[in-house]
Amino acid sequence: MRPDTPSLPSDTPPQRVLRQFRIVFNAVKTHFRQVERDTGVGGAQLWALSVIERQPGIGATNLARELDIHQSTASNLVRSLVERGFVAASRESTDRRNVALRVLPAGAEVLARAPMPFTGVLPDALASLDEQTLLRLEQDLDVLIEQLDTDDTGRIPLSQL
Repeated sequence: MRPDTPSLPSDTPPQRVLRQFRIVFNAVKTHFRQVERDTGVGGAQLWALSVIERQPGIGATNLARELDIHQSTASNLVRSLVERGFVAASRESTDRRNVALRVLPAGAEVLARAPMPFTGVLPDALASLDEQTLLRLEQDLDVLIEQLDTDDTGRIPLSQL
């Protein structure tokens, strides 16, 4: 437990862990609110925009893979970014179904004024953990997810939860 998280004598382990989840979710929510306030776009859109800037010409399928979201969710993000004039989508290959995405000047301006990290605070924090901690966390969360008895694949951007 973090030193600044007070422990009450009547706290049970489930109460303490639930409090920790609330701290995590509140940090994520606060970051995404700040992103939207500073840029006018949601966290998932900002992350997508940053990936497109880093990988000019990326397609929606690879974008979905990079963001670890469903293909249809990535397509919706791209459609929104194109409609707002932040991204250009052009058909550059012989396969006319594939589009190449590129950040437009308005999208670059959004990125310039966006708070870091573009990926969000949770992915950034997870990336900073050592492998042993991540493996332990992954195993423990697998047990929790099994208890939830959910069939959700978890491929929804955190900013949309």
